[in-house]
Amino acid sequence: MPRALVHGLAIAGEATARALLARGYQVVAADDAPGPRAREAAAALGLELVEAPDAALVDRLVRDADLVAPSPGVPETHPVVAAAVAHERPLRTEIDLAYEWERERPGGPRPMVAVTGTDGKTTTTTMVAALLEAGGHRALAAGNTEVPLVTAIARDDVDAFAVECSSFRLSWTTCFRAEAAIWLNLAPDHQNWHRSMSTYEAAKANIWRHQRAGDVAVGWADDPVVRAHLARAPARRVTFGLHGADWSVTAGADGDVLAGPLGAVAPAAALRRRFPHDLSDALAAVAACVESGLVAPDKVEAGLRAYRFPPHRIEPVGEGGGVTWWDDSKATTPHAALTAIRAFDRLVLIAGGRNKDLDLRPLAGEPERVRAVVAIGEAAAEVAAAFEGVRPVRCAASMREAVAVAASLAGPGDAVLLSPACASFDWYPDGGYPARGADFRREVEAHLGRTSRGGT
Repeated sequence: MPRALVHGLAIAGEATARALLARGYQVVAADDAPGPRAREAAAALGLELVEAPDAALVDRLVRDADLVAPSPGVPETHPVVAAAVAHERPLRTEIDLAYEWERERPGGPRPMVAVTGTDGKTTTTTMVAALLEAGGHRALAAGNTEVPLVTAIARDDVDAFAVECSSFRLSWTTCFRAEAAIWLNLAPDHQNWHRSMSTYEAAKANIWRHQRAGDVAVGWADDPVVRAHLARAPARRVTFGLHGADWSVTAGADGDVLAGPLGAVAPAAALRRRFPHDLSDALAAVAACVESGLVAPDKVEAGLRAYRFPPHRIEPVGEGGGVTWWDDSKATTPHAALTAIRAFDRLVLIAGGRNKDLDLRPLAGEPERVRAVVAIGEAAAEVAAAFEGVRPVRCAASMREAVAVAASLAGPGDAVLLSPACASFDWYPDGGYPARGADFRREVEAHLGRTSRGGT
């Protein structure tokens, strides 16, 4: 019986362990800091759970395994990765295992559209799923979502997958392939996980590595790194961008339209929200679905109209006194925060949290749009330093205080934008960015309620 080591027993790790057991593997699970959920999962699966193993024990566990499956939270600097390399044990991610097993399915693998990038993955992936549904497929968004791909492939009620591919899931892929694969952009991120920007970039590039000549590789025309890798992709190469790409926004008789090589496929007004990055994400999703033949051009408009943007991504949460409030808690990098900042003419920015070993100085790259800054969390001092001499900064010790301070700084016509450029686990260790966004919404609604009653 083959033996597998699954390191990390969160959502993806548990799903991977379950799938390996179902395929006849003897599974040992290890976790550096297991919580109650990990212990419950191990007990439910009948697994041996090795808690907080030191490097020597990790080495022995790897040596005794035929396959090592690190969960997405296990960095490439972890001893389990070093041991797997030293002992020549294959490192496998959940999307890679899922695709290997999907190939064995009678009739072959079902179509997949894969999406990676520093920012915009979830929006584009869910938009792909909406387009696939409009095109007549029973589609499911999987991968770096609440549904790991190893779980998704067990479903018989799905005939096409939109797969969100984080760099963690792409790092050691040996076979994962998608008929259409999108690389949205590249900016510094996850430097607390990857050894360097070079390994981060190489992981992203794996999205095209195993494609075939008849597949479609879709890349952002305005990103030089993406463009350079696209030029070497083995599949047919297609670009997207607001202007001057294979798929762009062009002027139509009744307003802007999304258009490809054969002409317009949908009005931009089909999207409920049309910030520049929304249009860019839509172009990428449409290009992948249409160029791969998975969705007919005349079905695109219906798919875009049916689409609902995910929460915590420049989501409106309130308005009062001429000030609008926006939750962009998902923005955990300066690159993502800058994308949000560029969507507004004048704003008060709330930023900070737990820095992911990134340079926060680029946050100040659009000073003409930012009136003032409220710095929060562990990285408050770094946020303040980024804007020193550029814009006024005040620090807040809680989300309630941040909302109150932002309200005192904002005036009619301003937006208040929570776009932290940092992770959330300093203040929200269990809930992550959704908990941060929900807390922000609660405090904004409470503030607006007090204001409407004449309070302060």
